[in-house]
Amino acid sequence: MNKSSRFAFWRSAGGNERPKSRFRQNVESLLLAVVVALLVRASVVEAFWVPSGSMLPTIQIGDHLFVNKLAYGMHLPFVEQEVTQWRPVRRGDVVVFISPVDRNIDLIKRIIAVAGDTVEIRNKRLFINGQEVPDPNAHFTDNHVRDNMPRDRFGPVTVPPGKFFVMGDNRDQSYDSRYWGFADERDVKGQATFIYWSWDSQARWPRWARFGHFIR
Repeated sequence: MNKSSRFAFWRSAGGNERPKSRFRQNVESLLLAVVVALLVRASVVEAFWVPSGSMLPTIQIGDHLFVNKLAYGMHLPFVEQEVTQWRPVRRGDVVVFISPVDRNIDLIKRIIAVAGDTVEIRNKRLFINGQEVPDPNAHFTDNHVRDNMPRDRFGPVTVPPGKFFVMGDNRDQSYDSRYWGFADERDVKGQATFIYWSWDSQARWPRWARFGHFIR
């Protein structure tokens, strides 16, 4: 069989295959896009909605933000099992993590102390390892100091290995490590990065000025 005959035979053998319909092509493209989106959400970046005011004024109720899931390491998609770690969590980071109290919900708080730190609150003032430290993100709505509440007087306690201590920036109205203890580094989903959408439910209007706002 010469070259032209072999080419004709090959085209004849494959000629019975019908080209994919436009509908099938669209469905396959859509499914591929969904799979890629799920993989990105599970391992790279995830959208997060803030329904409470524990991080006011840094994060407003109704803010929608992106969480960088690669900030500290890489996790297996869908199972949240850490494969490798780039760096540990640091003081001042705003992180999303699984609640130690109710593991069906995620929390967003600021890291105040990490493993090995001794943390204490005296009359609303923050002390790390026995020294008062700057606390520029703290916001208070009640000037009174209540001696019988961990809100205003807490510790000293030392953060164990693999754990960290968090508080909300809205210090007088945040349910955090002062009440339920330490969070686990393995439960960190990622670091909050920037706000992509914000909705003011009272004004029923977007907060345009917060779009693209980076979280510090």
